[in-house]
Amino acid sequence: YRSALASAGVPDRPEYVRHAGFDRAAARRRTRELLDLPEPPTAVFVCSDVMALGVYEALAERGLTVPADMSVVGFDDLPEARWAAPALTTVRRPLSEMAATALRLLLRMMEGHHPESTRTELSTRLVERASTAPPRTRG
Repeated sequence: YRSALASAGVPDRPEYVRHAGFDRAAARRRTRELLDLPEPPTAVFVCSDVMALGVYEALAERGLTVPADMSVVGFDDLPEARWAAPALTTVRRPLSEMAATALRLLLRMMEGHHPESTRTELSTRLVERASTAPPRTRG
């Protein structure tokens, strides 16, 4: 997050970071907090598609729309991401590859092998849909 901001020349705004515990209702509450800031963000990235739906709800409560008033990006690429209105831009996790990797690791451990590392990184992919747009100019 911070490196992406830095590479884009965007200052880090700690007041924009909120924690919602992967909960839709909490994401709705945290979005309301962001909207109440003197200078609310023009985009949010949330850690799950379910939380993104809570963001959609908070924006709708205020009469705001996605992406005209705020761009929203989720994470998971659940079926709901395609069904949302507008369809949610999200990060797709490689679930089949994750399961296969975990199974291989488990089988090796059951054979008595100890993993060199307990961390494995797999590629994700941004799935661009209709929930993002360039920010409106304020003024």
